[in-house]
Amino acid sequence: MDGTPTPNPEAARALRVIAADEDAAALGRTADLLEGLGHEVTACAASVDEACELIARDDPDVAIVVVHRDHDHALGLIDELSEVLSGPVVALLAGADADFAQAAAARGVDALASEPTADGLQAAIEVAMQRHADRSALATMVGQLEHALDRRAIIERAKGILMERHGLTERGSFDMLRGTARSRSTSVVGLAQDVIDGEDIAADPALS
Repeated sequence: MDGTPTPNPEAARALRVIAADEDAAALGRTADLLEGLGHEVTACAASVDEACELIARDDPDVAIVVVHRDHDHALGLIDELSEVLSGPVVALLAGADADFAQAAAARGVDALASEPTADGLQAAIEVAMQRHADRSALATMVGQLEHALDRRAIIERAKGILMERHGLTERGSFDMLRGTARSRSTSVVGLAQDVIDGEDIAADPALS
């Protein structure tokens, strides 16, 4: 894989967007660009507190932070928005700025638009939406893997207890867990947790 986001047919759909900028005039121009692209600008905010309040109220799909000379203000917005927004954050600035791009990436920005044009903004939104979707899918996969590892650890621990308690082999302890789970119509991992918590399943009449 080369790290390039794969095309996402959902990325170009009409979105609910929050635009953040300390310059009211520039903010209006950004809102006009977004609306011209077919997006719904749910709110325009200049301060961190206002932006967070509007996100809680409107739950937008994406945030656009317009960057001027006050990079610290923009980075503060990006930092806060990336924490409270369920979708991605895009920074819009006039021209390339490698230092700002690096700092913004560390704060959680998903894409940069270096030209304040409709095409440049839409391209950045699409990249941000795809990256966010890819990251969400990866987080889900990692969560599933961690859950599977946790389940396995519980079963392995219960097997060890049964092996020591009843002189069973590893296979025999697992067969006991599985057989008892089937007889009780419960899960192996749930029964394994019961064993860890102190239950002696050898006393289960269903195994007789």
